Amino acid sequence: MDLRRLASLRLLLAGTLLAPLACGEELTEAESESWTGFATFGSSGEASSSGSGSGSGSGAGSVSSTSGEGGDTSTSTSGSTTTGPTTTTTTAGTDDPELTTDDTSTTTTGGPTTTGDDECPRVRVELPPGEVLNVRPAPTTDNTPLGTLPAGAIVDVVDLVTGEALEGNDEWFEIAGLGLEGFVWSGLVMCTLDEPLEPPDGFLLPLQCGTSAKVSQGNFGQYSHQGQSAYAFDFSVGTGTPLVAIADGEVSFVYAGTKPGDPCYNGGDQSCSGKANVVVLKHGDGTTSIYAHLSEVQVGVGELVPRGAPVGLSGSTGWSTGRHAHVARQEGCGGSWCQSIAVAFGDVPGDGVPKTGQTVTSMNCP
Repeated sequence: MDLRRLASLRLLLAGTLLAPLACGEELTEAESESWTGFATFGSSGEASSSGSGSGSGSGAGSVSSTSGEGGDTSTSTSGSTTTGPTTTTTTAGTDDPELTTDDTSTTTTGGPTTTGDDECPRVRVELPPGEVLNVRPAPTTDNTPLGTLPAGAIVDVVDLVTGEALEGNDEWFEIAGLGLEGFVWSGLVMCTLDEPLEPPDGFLLPLQCGTSAKVSQGNFGQYSHQGQSAYAFDFSVGTGTPLVAIADGEVSFVYAGTKPGDPCYNGGDQSCSGKANVVVLKHGDGTTSIYAHLSEVQVGVGELVPRGAPVGLSGSTGWSTGRHAHVARQEGCGGSWCQSIAVAFGDVPGDGVPKTGQTVTSMNCP
């Protein structure tokens, strides 16, 4: 891949920001950030809107503008939208079979990637946060994707093959990983020697070992845990309580812009939407976990965090009615706010799922 072109693409998209979540402890929770303005990859053909992290996204396979939490369609109460730039445009309705947008798109070029078995044992998906890469059953876009890989995902390389040429590049990788085996276009991945994380062998509560807390809102809570946030948990803890990783993970997203003294540091109404401090960890099974309303973030993007290690301190930043910790396991959509999914904690008696009003004690000991 042409690194200079990739750098230019990143600069182009650098202005696109994510408005982090916010939620009310017991009254209301506006857990709808907005992603819009990611320019479309007009003819690369191998990336799609993230949606739920599976399927073909918004068509045969283009990077599409997304709204809601990385393309999910849950009910929004925040009403806030962050819009990024759109640049060189291509009119929709052309003969390009991969151009699926209804208005405009930006064309970028991925260059050929030279590789050998020793030089390229794995590839990393090189896309902006919130976008996903299509995995095809053959090295061509003339088929339905088998699934998608989120931004930053690392998978094993089986072979480098020749296939459909996209923007002058006919190299495709045959890959295996994260439950998928198929082909990805080489223009949107980068060879890496990094090892992918091992899938978690279980999950433990996001509280330090020995810490007890009451669950102020559990799954399908009547206040706000519906739709995209259906499987989230709110833990009633004081400001400054350490929150720890529920499983080994790599930090894939951080927002730490709300500081002491800021109007939304101790919570607020809808005007504080997008001001919650957030950490997202990416796990070895392709899922993520989110830790929100932090008073302090203690990790950085790319950092490896073992289970039980701190990610930040609880608080009430953003759109929040009281101090608490909002934690959820999520699909891997490549962004920060993805569809929540069920999780059972090994240190919670019974079925492992904390219920509203229940007091739980963490055994998440490093």
